[in-house]
Amino acid sequence: MAQHNKLGERGEELAVHYLLKKGYKIVHRNYRYLKAEVDIIAKKDDVIVAIEVKTRTSNYHGNPKDFINKKKIQLLTSAMDFYMQKSNLEYEVRFDIISIVGSTSFKIEHIEDAFLYF
Repeated sequence: MAQHNKLGERGEELAVHYLLKKGYKIVHRNYRYLKAEVDIIAKKDDVIVAIEVKTRTSNYHGNPKDFINKKKIQLLTSAMDFYMQKSNLEYEVRFDIISIVGSTSFKIEHIEDAFLYF
């Protein structure tokens, strides 16, 4: 497995542990729909949260959250629309980003309602 894939998997594991500590229930991981993949689908209170996890070893090339573009947002939104219809769920949906930077120790930044800033 490529090194960047291992780092991505490690980042997702860290994000899951972080979310569990914050009271989220993990509903689905790596949900795929057409060309989209939602890294984590979680539930907290009466909200379904789609979480994009971005992991980098450093901020040298920019903050991981800066690598989300409008095309990615469209893909994630489409995937979550399908997921909610297929699952027959009627909850509010929120899109968050978890940005993780590090290689041995990690800094985690959780941005709720992240797509409001695009």
